[in-house]
Amino acid sequence: MKKFGPQRRDWRWPGNERIAFSIGLAFEAFEFQSQYRTRDTPGKVNPLSLSYAEYGAKTGGWRLLELLDGFGIKSHISTNGLAAERYPDFLDVAVKEGHEIVGHGWANDRLYATMPIDAEREDIRRTTEAIIGATGSMPMGWASPGASPSANTLELLSDAGYQWSGDDASDDIPFVQHVRGRPFVILPQTNAQHNDVQIFLGPRNAPSIIWEGFKESFDQLYREGQEGTPGWTEIILHCHIGGRPVLSGTIAKCLDYVKSHDNVWCTTRNEIAKWTTAMNGR
Repeated sequence: MKKFGPQRRDWRWPGNERIAFSIGLAFEAFEFQSQYRTRDTPGKVNPLSLSYAEYGAKTGGWRLLELLDGFGIKSHISTNGLAAERYPDFLDVAVKEGHEIVGHGWANDRLYATMPIDAEREDIRRTTEAIIGATGSMPMGWASPGASPSANTLELLSDAGYQWSGDDASDDIPFVQHVRGRPFVILPQTNAQHNDVQIFLGPRNAPSIIWEGFKESFDQLYREGQEGTPGWTEIILHCHIGGRPVLSGTIAKCLDYVKSHDNVWCTTRNEIAKWTTAMNGR
């Protein structure tokens, strides 16, 4: 990036760190079926598939909190309103441990891409109220269920008081855009290649695929940061998927790797959004 680095947007992290790293959990609930199923049943209840999702609240989420605690790392937890309503105790503990809660739609198999605007507005309102009821505070950020925002989502989020959205995949660093004349932070999905649904469960890859992809991304971005073009990378783990024993060793390996490097900003999405706002106003 030495030759063409100056062509990219000027950016820096606090303390001029070479790279930012964050980890996100997804605490999800479903009305009909989760991401795991032996048969597809759109619009019909799939008991086995729903039971797979329940693992996150019963066991997987707690295992991930334990793992992160061992590394002294805090996460952001994308939370469905239905999950907040059903399992408030998990969120209460997570918040008390310093993790952040992110709005994630009412149910994760209810997607916004084809939803009427009034229904989407109500879904955001209902989700927000459920999270506030479970945690006592309003989420700062939002990531649409199934990564499927509509053309109306940003405006509805801004109206509802949210300050950042993760529904973007256009960059390695955050940016600000104006929504209804107000500044709104966009935090791109720098996690697509380190997302347990997209890389492990969906394509039925071995757990090692997460480590391999994460290391490649981290090493490349770390080199670019050394050359003056810092980036950001992230891991996304669903409590009912990444919280299973099969991935524990792989995730620990990734976190060990992060911790073995100097000049890394281990942070959270809320902190990145706050920094982005400050950078935008400088």
